[in-house]
Amino acid sequence: MASTIDEYVYDGTDDVIAGDVEDGDTFKESDFNTRIIIQERELSRVREFMSQMDQRQKTLVFCATHDHAALIRDLINQVKDGTNPNYCHRVTADDGAVGEQHLRDFQDNGKTIPTILTTSQKLSTGVDARNVRHIVLMRPIRSMIEFKQIIGRGTRTYDGKDFFTIWDFVKAHENFNDPEWDGEPLAPELPTGPSTPPTGPEPGPGDEPPEPGGDGPEDPPREKIVVKLSDGKARTIKHIASTTYWSPDGKPISAAEFLERLFGDLSGLITDEDQLRKLWSDPDNREHFLGQLSDRGYDQDRLDDIRRLVDAPDSDLFDVLSYVLFTNPPKTRHDRADRVREGGVAEADVDMKDLLLAILSAYETRGESELATKKLVSFMTARFGSVSEGKARLGGLPAVRAAFRRMQEELYAG
Repeated sequence: MASTIDEYVYDGTDDVIAGDVEDGDTFKESDFNTRIIIQERELSRVREFMSQMDQRQKTLVFCATHDHAALIRDLINQVKDGTNPNYCHRVTADDGAVGEQHLRDFQDNGKTIPTILTTSQKLSTGVDARNVRHIVLMRPIRSMIEFKQIIGRGTRTYDGKDFFTIWDFVKAHENFNDPEWDGEPLAPELPTGPSTPPTGPEPGPGDEPPEPGGDGPEDPPREKIVVKLSDGKARTIKHIASTTYWSPDGKPISAAEFLERLFGDLSGLITDEDQLRKLWSDPDNREHFLGQLSDRGYDQDRLDDIRRLVDAPDSDLFDVLSYVLFTNPPKTRHDRADRVREGGVAEADVDMKDLLLAILSAYETRGESELATKKLVSFMTARFGSVSEGKARLGGLPAVRAAFRRMQEELYAG
């Protein structure tokens, strides 16, 4: 995921809060959060992945230093949708017993909090958290071994987990193309004979390797440069995302191939496009079909994951399925609703038109679940105060149901 601030050149227009910097000094990815700190840059990255991911899913964020991990923790808690104060925690060697408890809670698949952990080095190995759905890379990966170890945090299997997402801000995905990439590293073999003891003290269980950019034991600590971007620069940071898909053996595959793996058993339910359209246009048949999908492991959360994978967050699930099965370009719910508003709904009498327009508005905002037959009672009560008053104003429940179904037939007609 590239951005307009992957590299920074100081030009004198930004405020230097700490440290020394001269006009023309250039900073690359490996310098950020080790030599220079620009909080607006980190905030833009946090907002980027948090706005696109399901914030209920467990996530590991790999940062440059312990301090960087603390900053990212604070920024995540700042922009998150929920209110739980324990949503995101830092787990590094500096966090001791408290960090270990956060890690144990995170590893417990029966617990949803904490949902996100930030770290620098500690969680790249030895963390058996099977339900990790997102790996966020916010620091350069220094070796193929480390890359394999980090990717291994996402490959743990779990019920209903068919894939995981890597949010790569540092071009680490290029390691997949390296000839040395051959999958996740195997666990080291246990020694079978006597071994020579290592020299020096052994690292403790909570120790981490030295952080990149650190100073030697004889060197005085360097003051990091802290820069606050001018308002204009902070508001114009842009990210350019591209999505690639990888098979379990680490080979690149197309989006269509990836989705076929996820929806491979759909062909047993849907034979052609006309059948899907006819089934989806009837609210009762649609609910039955969604139940069949759920029985096969495709519950609402999983379907929403796939909606995001095809980059159609504002589309009807019908369009997602139509894209997966028949490569039809997805339409947005707004486009579908607009066509109905300009069509048959416009010819309905005032009370019926108002009801159908309210249903269409809810559909645009919240999706196809608003079109379920069981929702009619709620819509009629909200519009007319009670179901009995609604029936009296609209000519009876059969007339309402008929108009409700006709609207949906038009909604999915093309």
